Amino acid sequence: MARDIALLTNPTSGKGRGGRARAAVLERLRGAGLSVRDLSGRDADEALDLARAAVQDGVDALVVIGGDGMVHLGVQAVATTGTALGIVPAGTGNDVARYFDLPRKDPVAAVEAVVRGTTRQVDLAMAGSKYFATVLCAGFDALVNERANRMTWPKGQMRYNLATLSELRVFKPLHYTLDLDGRQVTLEAMMVSVGNGPSFGGGLRITEGALLDDGMLDVVVIKPMSRTSLVKTYPKLFSGTHTSHPQYEHHRVRSVTVASPGITTYADGERFGDLPLTVECAAGALTVYAEGGAASGV
Repeated sequence: MARDIALLTNPTSGKGRGGRARAAVLERLRGAGLSVRDLSGRDADEALDLARAAVQDGVDALVVIGGDGMVHLGVQAVATTGTALGIVPAGTGNDVARYFDLPRKDPVAAVEAVVRGTTRQVDLAMAGSKYFATVLCAGFDALVNERANRMTWPKGQMRYNLATLSELRVFKPLHYTLDLDGRQVTLEAMMVSVGNGPSFGGGLRITEGALLDDGMLDVVVIKPMSRTSLVKTYPKLFSGTHTSHPQYEHHRVRSVTVASPGITTYADGERFGDLPLTVECAAGALTVYAEGGAASGV
């Protein structure tokens, strides 16, 4: 019997790349003898409803076309169910696709992992009933996202560049209380990041070294530094070499509670929730189509 696949597309992702990729991906899946339900929600809420209904109806896999936000939506539908998640990257960041060595510029090549049917079992991070796959941002980076979301001009990456510069002019270190597997720490910091995987935001490796299948979360604290030092350190996030900075601090835990007044967190590039939040590792909660061998969180 043919595998039953639900294909869910965000047609607006990547300036329309998601919509353009849909026809080719649909043709490849059906050409491989798979039974495909072609789904597309009018908004995120309807898309999530469609995904959850398909999973509840017993599909073998949910395949999403879009960016990390679309993966985030898919994760909410399949976490802990055993239903496999397929990822066809068509966004701007595509960090989850990086984790699994999926081609990020060729949708048909990316969907070959689904056709082959090779899966991995990996962890997710969980806060209440919500999950995320990449990194929870709870500091300067989260405030930049909030500022950018209030802006109507310009569009695209430039909006975030301007939001970063604007936030940098007024930002002051934040007061945090952390509970790290039962050990309470109070400190001042520029940001606190909780990683299931090593990167977010298109390859910013803030939680460098995080593994996807170790049953642990990686908590990174960037302690107060000058604006000049922050600007100089930023490019090192792309290579993960910021870990040598004296203001960098790293903890590996199964559970962390992060508290800081007035901060709205972001995860997988999406607005996630207000602090305080308790985040736990949901070990083995996600089955995902991927390339190659064991998951490592590249």
